[in-house]
Amino acid sequence: MIAWWLLPWIGAGSALAMLGVWAYARRVENLGYVDIAWAILLGVAAIVVAVFGNGSPMARILVGALVGLWALRLASHLFARVHGHPEDGRYRNLREHWNGRQGVFLLFFESQTLIVMLFAVPMLIAASNPAPPGIRALCAVIVWLVAVGGEALADRQLAAWVADPANRGRTCRRGLWAWSRHPNYFFEWLHWFAYALLAIGAPLAWLAWSGPLLMFFFLYRVTGIPYTEAQSLRSRGDDYRAYQREVNAFFPWPPRHGN
Repeated sequence: MIAWWLLPWIGAGSALAMLGVWAYARRVENLGYVDIAWAILLGVAAIVVAVFGNGSPMARILVGALVGLWALRLASHLFARVHGHPEDGRYRNLREHWNGRQGVFLLFFESQTLIVMLFAVPMLIAASNPAPPGIRALCAVIVWLVAVGGEALADRQLAAWVADPANRGRTCRRGLWAWSRHPNYFFEWLHWFAYALLAIGAPLAWLAWSGPLLMFFFLYRVTGIPYTEAQSLRSRGDDYRAYQREVNAFFPWPPRHGN
């Protein structure tokens, strides 16, 4: 049996938390804190699901541990990038587009509550699995390690590139960034397959595939690639256009030269 009753509580707690984060972001004039809050709230949701879920103890432990560790790494990375730094260009552009209207900013922050609830669904399904762990759990952990490791490597490679003053105005083509314009997004998407694998054998296991499907949609069509690439074109112009011609947007692939 799936503990659906947890979803409203996760949503209510997330909405209250986002209200506080919006107030802080308003005070420091940096919308980037919304990303940190989103990652933390998913980690908290995983712990709630692990504690109150109806599946086997190992299923709940795996969901809580894997999502919690992923959220901790991502939130820490985002905090280091946002706290004490100027607002990211993507959010500066949104601020201009919305003419500084705080009501719209609040709606934007609170909309993350719905996204947290949507991504809590595959966690709930996986944590409701009564089947004993086996090959599916091993496969899930392997996928998680590859995905989180790949995302962390991509973040480190980009941070090292940006930290070098000689690279100012130039697009990172180092390591994973030579094969994908957004390797961090690719591995973020891959990460959600871990919970679909953990859900095999659970009631409504097919719903756990909503994780990778929704993440792909958000990253490729909504909040990820479109906003990031628009900002990259504004800041790096022709250098980024050449990068777009030569390197795949999402799935890693050898670069195309001479196009």
